[in-house]
Formats: sequence, structure tokens, C-alpha cells
Amino acid sequence: MTKRAYVFPGQGAQFSGMGKELYESNPKAKALFDKANEILGFSITDIMFHGSDEDLKQTKVTQPAIFLHSVILAKTNEQFKPHMVAGHSLGEFSALVANGTLAFEDGLKLVYQRALAMQEACEINPSGMAAILGLADEKVEEICASINDEIVVAANYNCPGQLVISGSNKGIDIACEKMKEAGAKRALPLPVGGAFHSPLMEPAREKLQSAIENTTFNQPTCPVYQNVSTTGISDVDEIKQNLIAQLTAPVKWTQSVQQMVEDGATEFIECGPGKVLQGLVKKIHKEAEVSSI
Repeated sequence: MTKRAYVFPGQGAQFSGMGKELYESNPKAKALFDKANEILGFSITDIMFHGSDEDLKQTKVTQPAIFLHSVILAKTNEQFKPHMVAGHSLGEFSALVANGTLAFEDGLKLVYQRALAMQEACEINPSGMAAILGLADEKVEEICASINDEIVVAANYNCPGQLVISGSNKGIDIACEKMKEAGAKRALPLPVGGAFHSPLMEPAREKLQSAIENTTFNQPTCPVYQNVSTTGISDVDEIKQNLIAQLTAPVKWTQSVQQMVEDGATEFIECGPGKVLQGLVKKIHKEAEVSSI
């Protein structure tokens, strides 16, 4: 039996014009996009359809934009019948709307609050992230742990040989040098506003926690493989706790995909802008069938 896993992308997948075709060709999609403009109190569709890359790069725009594109694709696709779902970082919120855990409106409000809280945390602690290519995960963890007086942690386990680190600006500079010395093919600072998925996001986590605790979570239609735990979860309280922990904990994408395969996933369908996750899934499990909506 084919088991379908739907996967939802995170920040970085945005592009100018995203969702425009969907808006113009599907009345249900148009209604959801219009509703989103109303909820947010500004026209996010204008920025998505006509804004520049620069406009789309602001965290408070990027996150709701990717969420909307992903969720509306799922909601307007008649073939959408997942056996399991997962999302990369921000994508976890899209996954939770797609499997019925969160209502569309609640998911959007949480994503917008998350984006604002993260942007604020970035302003409190000037920090960043860097992609480390071609080193074993254990080696990257070891180097991060060896840097004293600065915060540097493994943040995104994207696929074997690709790990993103997160920390203070000075910590990232020191770590990148050490990674290159240890034989990394590349140690590349990323164009992001701050140290996502690190202890430096604690102020954002606290803000998001109260928002999550005051939101209704429903019984999901299928398990969600969460970034923090990597296993399929259907328990509502557990889903909430993992979602709260997600901001300061690493995104264990490699481990989540491996677990989904172990639990029988044969087909991975990316639901959202871009093809980043299809590429990562292929690197994690060569035999996986990948496609996108």
C-alpha cells in the first residue's frame, strides 16, 4: 500500500508572484486569501503577488506568505489525503492546519504572532545562522560545544552532510572558521535576521507559548511528525508542547524523514512554494518517490 507523506516548507521558499495563479484560478483559494488579508489587517496578497524579493524577505511577511501558499494548496487539492504530515520549522504550522489540528484562522494568527515575536527576538540579540556542508553531524555538534563564552548550536538537521548552525554573530564567525579547519566543504553564513532554533529565541518562545496555550487544538486526522520529537504524534497536548519547544530547539528534519520511511511512507509530496524539501528527502532516502502539488 502506498503511504503518502505530505511535507510543508519553511522560511526561504518564498518567491515573488507566489500564489497568484492559485488565487486567479480557484474561487475557494481566492476566498481564503481574501480572508487572510482581513485577519492580518493588511493586504499580504499584494506583497505575495507583486512585491519584490526584498519585500518578501521580512520575517513578518515571509512566514504568513509561505503558510498561506502551502495551506491553501492543500485545502484546494482534491487528491489531498495524507497518511502522515510534517513541516520544516514554520512548515509545521501549515502541516497542523492541513491535518485538521488547527483551524485556518487560528493557524494564520499563530504564524503571524510567531513571525513578530521572532523579529523582535532578533532585534534584542544580534545573531545569525550558517550552513555547514560536508561534515558529519557529530563533528558539527562537537565543534559547536567547544566554543566557550558564545552561544552556537546545531539548528537544522536538513539532510546528511547539511546542517545549519545558529548563534551569536561572533559565535557563528568562530564556528565557521573551525568547521573549515575540520574539513567542511563550505561554511556559509545565511541571509537571515537571527539565530532561529537556538536559546537566543527564548523571548519569542515565551510570547508564542501563551498564544499557543490560548488556541483550540483539535484531534488530527493523521499523525504529525514534529521537528522536536521526530515521531508521529496524534496526542493534542503533546503536539502543543512540541510546538512551543520548537522555537528554541533544533529542527530534526533528517531524523523525521527517516522515521516516516520506517513507518511506511513511500511517497513524499511537497505542499508549498519551491522544491527544497523534495531535494532533502531524496538525499535522506534515495528510494523515496518525491513530487509536489
